[in-house]
Amino acid sequence: MPEICTFYGLVILMNYRDHSPPHFHVWYGEYKAMVTIHDGVVKGEMPQRALKMVFDWMELHHKELLADWDLAQKGSRLNKIEPLK
Repeated sequence: MPEICTFYGLVILMNYRDHSPPHFHVWYGEYKAMVTIHDGVVKGEMPQRALKMVFDWMELHHKELLADWDLAQKGSRLNKIEPLK
């Protein structure tokens, strides 16, 4: 699963040719979650503080996430996305 961003111990990944809806995966220590790009639905477990950072980052990079999703559906190389600062 390609890594598209890391910040504050959070690792953001996206699978190639993954199922809909458009989403990405987040790993944080022993926690793992899946977050939908359009509506922010979370499946899995993640500490609230970490999840807030993920949502802040997702809001800043929404268009880039959708562009990477489109690339992933085609099996193309994904672009790295700027981390939350």
